[in-house]
Formats: sequence, C-alpha cells, structure tokens
Amino acid sequence: PFDVIPRVIEARTWDHLEAGLAQRLRALNLFLDDVYGSKLILKQRAIPPEIVLSSSLYLREVDGLKVPHGIHCNIAGIDLVRNEKGDFFVLEDNLRTPSGASYVQANRYVMKRILPDLFAGYPVRPVEGYIHELLRHLRWLAPGGVEDPTVVLLTPGINNSAYYEHLYLAKQMGVELVEGSDLVVDDDHVFMRTTRGLRPVHVIYRRIDDEWLDPIFGRQESLVGVAGLVNAYRAGHVAIANALGNGVADDKAVYAMVPKIIRYYLDEDPILPNVETYLCANESDRRYVLEHLDRMVVKTVDASGGYGMLIGTASTADEREEFRRRIIAAPRAFVAQPVVALSIQPVLDGGKLRPGHQDLRPFVLTGPDVYVTAGGLTRVALKPGSLIVNSSQGGGSRDTWVMADDEFQGPDA
Repeated sequence: PFDVIPRVIEARTWDHLEAGLAQRLRALNLFLDDVYGSKLILKQRAIPPEIVLSSSLYLREVDGLKVPHGIHCNIAGIDLVRNEKGDFFVLEDNLRTPSGASYVQANRYVMKRILPDLFAGYPVRPVEGYIHELLRHLRWLAPGGVEDPTVVLLTPGINNSAYYEHLYLAKQMGVELVEGSDLVVDDDHVFMRTTRGLRPVHVIYRRIDDEWLDPIFGRQESLVGVAGLVNAYRAGHVAIANALGNGVADDKAVYAMVPKIIRYYLDEDPILPNVETYLCANESDRRYVLEHLDRMVVKTVDASGGYGMLIGTASTADEREEFRRRIIAAPRAFVAQPVVALSIQPVLDGGKLRPGHQDLRPFVLTGPDVYVTAGGLTRVALKPGSLIVNSSQGGGSRDTWVMADDEFQGPDA
C-alpha cells in the first residue's frame, strides 16, 4: 500500500548518508573478495574466523572463484533506521537479491500524478536515473571482448512475490525477462532460446537465491534454475549479479563485525554506525540476552523480511520461553539487539492522521563507480503500534524526497 505523505530528507543529511553507504559497500566488496580468496582478514584474526567459517551462508563451493572486476555486490539495498534522537543506523545490508527498487520509481510516479503542484514546489532530487545506472552497471560486468553484451533478468516466475518488480525492471531497462527454462548452457556458455534460435547471454541479473540457481550446483529439485550455469560462471563466460556467496556478509553475526571490516580494509572509522548487536554465540552476550529477552529484538542470523525474530516488548511469556530454548540449543543461530525506537511520521489511515514507524532502503550500485539512489524506498508500518515495515507483514511505502540543496530548511523525517 502507498502512503501519500512523503518523507523529506535535507540535502546535508543525505550527503552524509550517501558517503556512509558508499564507504560501507567499498569495504564489504573487499571483504567478500578476501574471504573467498586469500582470507587475510581471517588469517590475521582482525575478526574471529569462526564467525565467517561457521556461517550457513558461507558458500565454500565458490571459494577461489574470481568475479568480474572483483566486485561481488553490484546491487545492494541497505536498510537504515533513525532513532528518536535523529541519528541514522544501518540495520541490514541486503547484498543478495534486494527488492523494492521498482516501488521507488512507482511511488515517485504516483506522487507526481496525484499531487503535481505540491511536488513541483520543492527542489526534490530525481530517482528516475536508477534504471539507466542499473543497466550501465550490469553491462560493465560483461566478459572481456564483448562490446554489445546481452543482459537478461532471471526470475523464478510469476508466482514469486517480487515478480512485478522483475517485470518492471526488465521492461524499463529494455532487457529480456527470462525464466530458467528460457536459458540453456552449452560448452560452458549460456544461451537464450528465441524464435530465431539460440542467442548468447553475457550478463544475468538474477533474482533467484544461490541454492536454486543451478540444480547441478545447489538444490537438485530446483525447477527455476539453469543446469550448468555455475560452470559457465566459473569459466568466465557469463557474469552474474549479484555474485554467488554474498549471503555470508548478510549473516547477522557477520553484520556485527562490519565496523571492524571497514577499519581493516579502508583504515577509516565507519560513517554510519551499526545497531548495537549481541552475539549469542558469545557466552557473556548470551547471558545478557537471556536475562533481558523482554526488552530485546532477537533475530536468526540467516533470516530476512522480518521473519524468524522476537520483539521482546511485544512478546508473550510463552514466546520468550520458546526463544530461550532455541538460543540455548543453537546459540550461533541468533543475535539480539536493543529495540530501536524507529523514527515516526504521520500516516494517513482512513482519512485520519496517526503516527507510524518507518525505515529507509537506499539502493546502491557498485561497478565502474558507486551510485546511490537519491532517497530510496521508505517503508512504513501501517498497523497501529507495529515496528514491522515489511510489505509481506502489513507494511506500506511512501515517496522519499531528498532536497537538491540546503535552501530548504524543513525538518528531516
């Protein structure tokens, strides 16, 4: 659902966020290239090696695989939250198959249509350039010697919850939207079936998770993947965005290490801080979490979308007891964070205004340069009192207005 009230961010605030997001992606790409390569950060114990090596999202099958230009995460959707003091924090990095970019475009289109005079009265930075930049970054990944690469968007199909976005992005970029059955691998080269025969494919923007991408490589029962795709990828005959194995950097225990990762690779202090995170694998952290379950947010390290979590302040005694047992049984599988009082902005509900919590997901492209969408997707909790903004659990979204200059002196939201 679309909420008509825009979120407004001042130019100087956005400049700070943009710098922090670019810094974070530079460091995380270096981290991914390292942990699937020489592993210096682990050998030098700049972070505990067991946090990476014990992750269920660490994909040993692609260890040593070289990706185009050393860039593992080409498209990120980093979730930011703002506390009651106005400070922004990174909540999640989303380096695998982040969704929501199409809603940034759709929300802006709707806003211009229903409130054109209001929109025209403010110096709002455009978001429409994202599509062009996405295609430019994808084409840049093409194997060497390919001057006019064929790019496709690989979707699991019409039953996927994000299929509308897959269709929208492919259409706007002018590339083919394909399913696994539309592609075939021959002699480690990927081809697309067309009415005129097989056509070579050079870059795949995949919206399928690692384990379903190739039945030879991952889940044998996969009906949405392409048999032999990973071998073609290994051979360097096709580029895949995002690279396989990025999930290790999305592991919420590894997330807690990102400030150290930034300092290790960039020799810089993080511009954007993390939310304070307790690792249940650590005995002292685990003891604290178990003693304060009623005031913590407990998350499974490999879940996303607002699932697999306990919000202590909104939980029952039985729910807390269940999580207590689960944490004790498998401590590595959980982290915990204090409840962040997300920033509040009015929500239009049945013709009346009421407060609603919100977060922000800017989309960051990494390739020949780093491109950060001006604003991104503001998600809002439409259920009264809820902290969950995910659309799959009753959340909505709104347009995000980043001011083009500092002449606008309204409050950030």
